[in-house]
Amino acid sequence: MVFLADIDSRSRQIFKSLVDTYLQTGQPVGSRTLSREPDLGLSPATIRNVMSDLTSAGLLEAPHASAGRLPTEKGLRLFVDGLMEIGAPSPEDRRALEAEAGGEGEARSLLDRAAVQLSGLTKTASLVLTGTNDQPLRQVSFVPLEADRALMVLVNKAGDVENRLMHLPAGLPANALVQAANFLNASMSGRTLAEARSEVAKAIEEARGELDDLTRELVQRGVADLSTGMGGGPQLIVKGQANLLTDAAEDLDRVQQLFEELERQQGIVDLLTAAKEGDGVRIFIGSENPLFSLSGSAVVTAPYRDADRNIVGVVGVVGPTRLNYARVIPLVDYTAEIVSRLAQSSQG
Repeated sequence: MVFLADIDSRSRQIFKSLVDTYLQTGQPVGSRTLSREPDLGLSPATIRNVMSDLTSAGLLEAPHASAGRLPTEKGLRLFVDGLMEIGAPSPEDRRALEAEAGGEGEARSLLDRAAVQLSGLTKTASLVLTGTNDQPLRQVSFVPLEADRALMVLVNKAGDVENRLMHLPAGLPANALVQAANFLNASMSGRTLAEARSEVAKAIEEARGELDDLTRELVQRGVADLSTGMGGGPQLIVKGQANLLTDAAEDLDRVQQLFEELERQQGIVDLLTAAKEGDGVRIFIGSENPLFSLSGSAVVTAPYRDADRNIVGVVGVVGPTRLNYARVIPLVDYTAEIVSRLAQSSQG
């Protein structure tokens, strides 16, 4: 493994200039191009010799027979960890992110909008893992659709709304939906789903004389459907996949592979769940992350917290390893701050 201390100052300067140029252009960088950099003031021959040493050290590679070089994954890691200069998001970027997440609406809708804005600003696909949604329920209602189907509408304390299509028992009385909703609200309101399921089971036993068989069956079906509803596990938001097609004409195979990897939602959930263990921004470059290793992609993540400072979810982006890391990292970090505020306000 190569450390920054292993490279002399001239080699660091050349290496940093090469990676900066590559991240801007996406093209192999040659010694003649770097020799025109006023800050370097070195001849092409001198730069070639240094590039050769950096290639031998595993930090650069030559994709073709041309004299140009690209940073390897190891080189990008060294650059990101030790040579990159990271600032704060611009006032314009801050305003854009805050405008999307700071308006009125349900918590899920605000998260969606923050994810869309982040993907737009970074030209990547954005990822938000909301964690297990175990907010106490506020209200349950049923909306009849057809004779044998109804929509179960769930609203939790955070204001999230979730609709569940459910089949109704045959011959259900007209007032059964209202009766079932009243029963569930009395048993579940103010409780998390984990608490509510066991409570409803007890309540059904105690109310055998109050509920007819069909209404009781409807209540039981509703509780069964809740096992995969709110609180059923981490929820994943993916936005901005179309951004990955930008400037992809020469690398469509990689983008297609990345699209296929984004379809594996459980893998993304596992990745972001693992990212929750870190504190602050985490960066996975290429094969450092097995999920996106085939497409050679980079993932940048940051956790967000609730009012008690517990990590409850993760914000991130995925894109090519040729990310503008200096811009993307502070944007992901700032979005995590905004989402933390959303999570904290939803607890109030």
